[in-house]
Amino acid sequence: MKTSYLWSTLTNKCPRCRQGNLFASKNPYDLSNIIKMNESCPVCGQPTEIEVGFYYGTGYVSYALTVAYFVSTFVAWKVLFGMTFDLDDNRIFYWMGTAIVLLLFMQPLLMRLSRSIWLGWFVSYHKNWKEEPLEYNERMDEKRKEI
Repeated sequence: MKTSYLWSTLTNKCPRCRQGNLFASKNPYDLSNIIKMNESCPVCGQPTEIEVGFYYGTGYVSYALTVAYFVSTFVAWKVLFGMTFDLDDNRIFYWMGTAIVLLLFMQPLLMRLSRSIWLGWFVSYHKNWKEEPLEYNERMDEKRKEI
């Protein structure tokens, strides 16, 4: 069963087989295991940490998602409730408060989504992953350079 890249990313599935779970706990609000990932995909064996410090780049992805969230909520608030930048209009502060509180609740989801997006950029989907053995398992090593 082939799922789309978007669906596998949003549901935190392995980018190689799009079936195995990336995270040990399915609940993103289990704060003790919020970003604890499986060492490898339980279905196809694809390692989740390609190299040491691999997930440092997810900070940039998380930042971009947060900026997109704030811009979209600002536009939605302005369209739905109206907003001016007069000193007497406090609606911008209501928007900021609401957006920040919602962002705090969304943070575990954004952390996992940014890791899923980041890994999906570096590990490609293999439609015949069952027939093809995992030779170099998409790690940045000498075997990968030869292929």
